[in-house]
Amino acid sequence: MRWWDAAAVAAAETELFGADAWSEESVWGELAAHGRWYVVAVDGDDGDDGGLLGYAGLAGPLERGGDADVATLAVLGAAQGRGTGRTLLRALLARARSCGAGSVLLEVKVGNAAAVALYASEGFERIAVRRRYYADGSDAEVLRWRPPRETAPGAPDDVRPGTVRA
Repeated sequence: MRWWDAAAVAAAETELFGADAWSEESVWGELAAHGRWYVVAVDGDDGDDGGLLGYAGLAGPLERGGDADVATLAVLGAAQGRGTGRTLLRALLARARSCGAGSVLLEVKVGNAAAVALYASEGFERIAVRRRYYADGSDAEVLRWRPPRETAPGAPDDVRPGTVRA
């Protein structure tokens, strides 16, 4: 993700997350923050000129063996159900592994069955619930992923080139 993506990401945030949306200033702040890594998925073969399909971000780890957090992962409506979320998630997990993360944590809204199924299929496990976590009072499930000891074909670092731009 680059600075020129901030306006499109903020617009998508409003569309997708309502009261929990990040402002454009928040997106800028995340891009500038130490230990953050963000990617976008765009429509088009060249990876630069297409419309935004989705985006994701990782915070940390700040030290080898530490925890990383999925700061965000979002796919716009037209791109849902096409593997975009899985591609973005795998990019984050590959980055976490390459940075030596001991685990990756995230929060997902209770009742978001599609997201929970995606995370479970990539090896996340539920470890807690945060009550009234979201602005609308909804609870969040806390999920954790731990890197496998060996990489097998199709593991999270199997990201298709040109699909995601860091």
